[in-house]
Amino acid sequence: MQAFLKGPSSISTKPPAAKERSAAGSSGEGKRLKPVPWVEKYRPRNVDEVAFQDEVVAVLKKSLEGADLPNLLFYGPPGTGKTSTILAAARELFGPELFRQRVLELNASDERGIQVIREKVKAFAQLTASGSRAEIIEPLTSRCSKFRFKPLSDKIQQQRLLDVSGKENVKITSEAVSYLVKVSDGDLRKAITYLQSATRLMGGKEITEKTVTEIAGVIPRETIDGLLSACSSGSFEKLETVAKNLINEGYAVAQLVNQLHDIVVESEDFSDKQKSVIAEKLAEVDKCLADGADEYLQLISLCALVMQQLTRNI
Repeated sequence: MQAFLKGPSSISTKPPAAKERSAAGSSGEGKRLKPVPWVEKYRPRNVDEVAFQDEVVAVLKKSLEGADLPNLLFYGPPGTGKTSTILAAARELFGPELFRQRVLELNASDERGIQVIREKVKAFAQLTASGSRAEIIEPLTSRCSKFRFKPLSDKIQQQRLLDVSGKENVKITSEAVSYLVKVSDGDLRKAITYLQSATRLMGGKEITEKTVTEIAGVIPRETIDGLLSACSSGSFEKLETVAKNLINEGYAVAQLVNQLHDIVVESEDFSDKQKSVIAEKLAEVDKCLADGADEYLQLISLCALVMQQLTRNI
């Protein structure tokens, strides 16, 4: 009791061996590395590592060598390296020690008020990334040096995915790599994320095209062909059954719209007039879905028009 009242003592109920094991365990836990998304793990650390943006890299390196860094505006499709280039340039300019202190990262979705501009942005040279130059108002673009980021070629993306796969000891078929590039729509960030998710799903087994289809949420071509077959049958009851099954299986109608657009445009089974009518309906459905419309009703509306076009003699 006296020892308890006096506070901690050197007396321990654990035997020496147990104490050693406990210390070793805590030391091992302290050294355990935290899991990092591969997108961050393999992000370029300097400007020279930025892929397929040679003109941007050349001009940016000259800007970094000068005494006065201008305001910069990067614009282009997602996953082409805009954010990575900004972060790499900041690391090269300030070094890893001062990087966090001298870089202010603002997200337009969270910090867009006038007070943010007055209190935070005023003292910073601005490097801005945007999906489209048209999204930025003229008073801002006129004060920035503008850099356009080109979409990455399929070859560049495939090479990058193979590099990441090799470093992570991932087994993947060449068809799966090509399909990753296709389903990511030129977004390398999305492709690397799909690759990491597929690796976790397979648990060391080889990644195939079927694995990528499941991870990316892509609707199998057989399912879409079945839907088009129901549309061409002229039976609304059959069409309704196929549409309900598609919804019940959890497929996103927005994904169906994107895939159906490519199929219709590339198909020789549709006339030019049919393609134009269906494409206009696809755009309408896509807009309604973005506004929060019911997926099933939009799917039925789309399929009814496709049925009308396929069963009409033109």
